[in-house]
Amino acid sequence: METNNFGIVIHGGAGTILKSEMTPEKEQAYLEGLTSALNGAYEVLDYGGTALSAVEAAIIILENNPLFNAGRGSVFNALGKHEMDASIMDGETLHAGAVAAVPNLKNPISLAAKVLSDSDHVLLMGEGAKEFASGFNIKFESDEYFYDEHRFAQWQKIKGSDNFQLDHSKEETKKYLGTVGAVALDQHGNLAAGTSTGGMTNKKFGRIGDSAIIGAGTYANNETCAVSCTGSGEYFMRAVTAYDASCRMQYKGLSLDAAVKEAIMDRMTEIGGDGGLISIDAKGNISMPFNCEGMYRAFKNKKEQVVKIYKDEK
Repeated sequence: METNNFGIVIHGGAGTILKSEMTPEKEQAYLEGLTSALNGAYEVLDYGGTALSAVEAAIIILENNPLFNAGRGSVFNALGKHEMDASIMDGETLHAGAVAAVPNLKNPISLAAKVLSDSDHVLLMGEGAKEFASGFNIKFESDEYFYDEHRFAQWQKIKGSDNFQLDHSKEETKKYLGTVGAVALDQHGNLAAGTSTGGMTNKKFGRIGDSAIIGAGTYANNETCAVSCTGSGEYFMRAVTAYDASCRMQYKGLSLDAAVKEAIMDRMTEIGGDGGLISIDAKGNISMPFNCEGMYRAFKNKKEQVVKIYKDEK
């Protein structure tokens, strides 16, 4: 099935993102970062590339941008290291790949894509994922590559304590998780979704969040939609939010917008979780709900291009 409604949707995290606390220069940098990822992925789709390829392309660009908590911008864990989670899913086949708690990985989404395409597994973690990566041209970087003064300062404030800091949050709340993600519909009518994160500042015990869990932070099914989540990871895992949105379409017969808003604005709020998601369905409909102050988000199709940050933007 050929479609002219192809498009790409991306996010760069959600949380307490207030215009009053954003400098014009930083706001412009975020907007440019989102736009760069959006255009790079849309070009893949425009040339007839797959939704999977477009999702990976968008996330690689975001992972390479230190503004976002994924890849190069990943936060410091309790040991002062960087451990990444990522997942990607093909809506046509329901095949998926994910990696968790992998250190010093330049582009976690690319290793997740290799798990999807070149293994019989869905989720690999830690040293096993690194061993798997050795069979491919997957790049690892030194600690210096991931060093960012802002991220280091975040860690220093809570280093040695039992606290953890989630990205895009007021320090006293410690509630929000920064991630990047993308969903796409290609010209062949296929959907895909992907999510990547550096997790939470000062995280311990090998903590793994929803970004690595298919059905929690990432899900794609050609029969319904493609979803990538961002927010309080533990709540997204408890609610299986990405799959929940798909189920509301499949079993309740809801539209994309109604389904994802129920999943985020109703169900997630009921259990005390904060965050949002991006989504696209097989008809090219797009929805990007969130129940917090802001979400770095953007989409592009043949009709329009939108890049937003704050709650009150129409």
